[in-house]
Amino acid sequence: MALLSCGRLGSKSVLASLNKIPSILGSVNYAQAAAGVPKIVFKPYQEPKIEHHDDRNARLKRPMSPHLTIYSPQLTSMLSITHRTTGMILSGYFSVLGIGALVLPHDISHYIAIVENMNLSPATIFLAKFLIAAPVGYHFANGIRHLVWDMAKGLTIKEVYSSGYAMLGLTVAITLLLAAL
Repeated sequence: MALLSCGRLGSKSVLASLNKIPSILGSVNYAQAAAGVPKIVFKPYQEPKIEHHDDRNARLKRPMSPHLTIYSPQLTSMLSITHRTTGMILSGYFSVLGIGALVLPHDISHYIAIVENMNLSPATIFLAKFLIAAPVGYHFANGIRHLVWDMAKGLTIKEVYSSGYAMLGLTVAITLLLAAL
């Protein structure tokens, strides 16, 4: 009623203006339609295909990574790998000795007497002791080197290489000392 009694808004009646709104809205070109934005299409859910990493790389024609085969061995990488290896060897030593102490019926002196009764040559005994002591000497010397690095000292490339060679010399000295006992 209020709209009918208002009369005219400008030169046209208010009701006549309101009647044209639905036809105007239907013919408007929205910015998305004019810009060529694709319409939203709803698809039913499909389980994702399980594809192995290598199969996906082959499908996408990606080259195979050469990994470690393209690198030449460096002193730093070899010393790092050897440090980890000697750590595993030492944990094996302690595990075998600990389990042996719990399980075997005699104490260590009995087994030392068995080795002495084998009448092995001094060179063979020295070689066996050297092989047992080598991981201990290496891991100990390289552990000291790592402790120095933890204090943020000796971290330049030149210092890393010189400390690596010094550590190898210290390893030989420690191993010879332990094998000579």
